[in-house]
Amino acid sequence: MIGDFSAAPLGPSIDRSSAEKPYALAYDGRTPSVRVGGLNAWYGERQAIADVELDVAPRQVTAIIGPSGCGKSTLIRCLNRMHEVTPGAHAAGSVEVNGVNIYDTGVDPVRVRRVVGMVFQKPNPFPMMTIYDNVVAGLLLQGGAHRRELDEIGERALRQAALWEEVKDHWKKASGASLSGGQQQRLCIARTLAVRPDVILMDEPCSALDPIATYRIEELIGQLKRDYTIAIVTHNMQQASRVSDFTAFMLAEEDRIGRLVEFGQTARIFTNPSERRTEDYITGRFG
Repeated sequence: MIGDFSAAPLGPSIDRSSAEKPYALAYDGRTPSVRVGGLNAWYGERQAIADVELDVAPRQVTAIIGPSGCGKSTLIRCLNRMHEVTPGAHAAGSVEVNGVNIYDTGVDPVRVRRVVGMVFQKPNPFPMMTIYDNVVAGLLLQGGAHRRELDEIGERALRQAALWEEVKDHWKKASGASLSGGQQQRLCIARTLAVRPDVILMDEPCSALDPIATYRIEELIGQLKRDYTIAIVTHNMQQASRVSDFTAFMLAEEDRIGRLVEFGQTARIFTNPSERRTEDYITGRFG
């Protein structure tokens, strides 16, 4: 069951480091938190990504980079089955989270999204709800939690999102929409943390924010990876180099289908990439 794998121990490492599979990496003897195999995705009849294979390291940050239209957001939305929410969209292949393929028959996508949370490009607090109700919205939807427990979880999530000190005096009265853009994004991160996911996906979380708010989010990502596995889509090369441990470069060529070109440790990708196309993109020759 999908609800069981959030607490599943990481098993022994599977050897996929042969020359024909250069995307696989070793993570201190642990299997990846997320293992993507042969992933393809479509919008109706149009294929968006093809044959993507990569491993997302536990308690590390993996950045997904590439020019517009290369399938970055499609890929990250496939990692918790948000892709299929779009009418006509579907995917094929496997995405294993702690050893469970979330695309297996009988797996509940709603339960998947509790284990693999998502933070979107634009902050999306519920405007008619208080800050408090925004944070615990997912728990209220699940039901079963007492008010005192909700208070404790809400405060903990806001502390983890580095927002508690800024809102503690009015969090049960002020609307989530009353916060600044950067605060709203941290509120959305707190809402994701409140349901205690294993993995956090971020789809360009700083694209709508000013430099100061962006710095706060980047700082927060560095703190969160101590406890969570994070995958982030970004157009910002400097941001990818600052916040990530691993980087995946995607590219869509003449057929307009996104494919994984190169994947590895961020330091190597940005200083000594194996693919000329990766170097051309990182150095600004296109994209």
